Amino acid sequence: MRFKDVFSIIGPAMVGPSSSHTAGAARIGRAARQVLGELPGEAEVTFFGSFAATYQGHGTDRAIAGGLLDFATDDHRLPDSIELAAEAGMKISFAQGTGLFPHPNTVRLRLVGSESGTELTLTGTSIGGGNIEIVDIDGFSVKLTGMYPTVLIQHMDYLGVLASVTDVMREGQFNIGHMSLDRKNRSGAALTVLELDEAATKELLEKLQALPAVKTVKVVDLNENGQEQKGKDITP
Repeated sequence: MRFKDVFSIIGPAMVGPSSSHTAGAARIGRAARQVLGELPGEAEVTFFGSFAATYQGHGTDRAIAGGLLDFATDDHRLPDSIELAAEAGMKISFAQGTGLFPHPNTVRLRLVGSESGTELTLTGTSIGGGNIEIVDIDGFSVKLTGMYPTVLIQHMDYLGVLASVTDVMREGQFNIGHMSLDRKNRSGAALTVLELDEAATKELLEKLQALPAVKTVKVVDLNENGQEQKGKDITP
């Protein structure tokens, strides 16, 4: 069993006013940026529930924009992030959504990479104290908390793929703290999310990428030390 430290309970160091509506939102935006692997050229942000009702007053829109710029929760630039995003060439829009979602503080992002044109859809929830859960990535139902270094592996749903992945992890002596997997259909596209006890090495990522059924390997690491920790995509 993994225990939370006191800082994960009281929330991260942050630019306020709210751990849920500001710090959590910034971490969702940052996770999305790292999954995309580059600066978004376009970002459509749809808020639901409490987020939708209060996002302007609580600075949730600025927190999301800052996260998309890969700013940590305590980055002094967060209050100016919408303007900084525009200066960086990001076209960002905000909307209020309707419907039922897993948590009152829910946001759905649709991003387009500024360089590759890659599209990403991601849904995240801010569950309190700056903690988050990413619950959907490109239609795959997953769980990504951002509390630990995370590896995302897109692969085909073939027999033995997960065994090969866990063999690589075992050989590299990397412990998996949590794993979630979803697939589109039998023998179709699948996404596996691995939360690790320590950061993945370049050697580990290359070995995972070399597995026959693997399409892409990405890393999300929400380092809250105020230092930029960009996601890594080692797709050939």
